[in-house]
Amino acid sequence: MELILLQKVTNLGGLGDKVNVKPGYGRNYLVPQGKAVPATAANVAAFEAKRAEYEARAKGEHDAAEARKARLEGASVTIKANASTEGKLFGSVGPRDIAEAFTAAGIELHKNEVILGEGAFRNVGDFEVSIKLHADVETTVKVVVEAEAA
Repeated sequence: MELILLQKVTNLGGLGDKVNVKPGYGRNYLVPQGKAVPATAANVAAFEAKRAEYEARAKGEHDAAEARKARLEGASVTIKANASTEGKLFGSVGPRDIAEAFTAAGIELHKNEVILGEGAFRNVGDFEVSIKLHADVETTVKVVVEAEAA
């Protein structure tokens, strides 16, 4: 399935690129999310007519992500969780918990922007968490998981 990308997609291409993807990926993800349109003659002409508008929107999104990155640089948050005396959590701390903690601290963050490479945290301690704000903008923050006082 040939598509025209309307924004940069990680590991696929940039704005305006014509890409061939499997039909399910294009039909079920890229097109409904507004990231791409089918590469028909009419869509190619419409894209070229609105190219400046798409580029301006992409630059605005990138600049907004850079501004959020500047606020997140060096940020840290502490999450209290129920834990055993050995430091093992009864449950886990996942992306949703981290995003809610940063939002409560005044820094807007969505759970889909939090990247946990090895899964949710199941022990107390200090962790470095990768935050992906845009296809080109990524930063790391510190998350401290502490045991709740009984």
